[in-house]
Amino acid sequence: MKVVTMSDVPREAAPMTGGLMTGTQVWRQSILQPTDSTNFNFAIVAFDAGSRNKFHKHSGDQILIITEGIGKVVNDTEEIIVKQGDVVLIPAGENHWHGAPDSTSMAHITVTVKGSETEQTEA
Repeated sequence: MKVVTMSDVPREAAPMTGGLMTGTQVWRQSILQPTDSTNFNFAIVAFDAGSRNKFHKHSGDQILIITEGIGKVVNDTEEIIVKQGDVVLIPAGENHWHGAPDSTSMAHITVTVKGSETEQTEA
């Protein structure tokens, strides 16, 4: 058994140029490290108002659990407004982005299977 106290987990700014994120600022708290003996990746990602990630896809399924605010999850054909308490399942291979591109911030827990790779599809 492992207990993680979130106040002990560093909140790191994601790079906003040349990478997956775009807009104002995105923050990440990695709850499990790649070296942990689990079968999934698990982190909290917080998007300041006006930020999101770029279109991308994962080689494994992704689960988003919205923990704060209001944001969007968008794929090639659909745009969904999400709010605290919503849970989103994004199937492996689905081109999508998520974040807080408008005037409100949003945070979510992200869960992917260990070894899932991310392919950025937006320049």
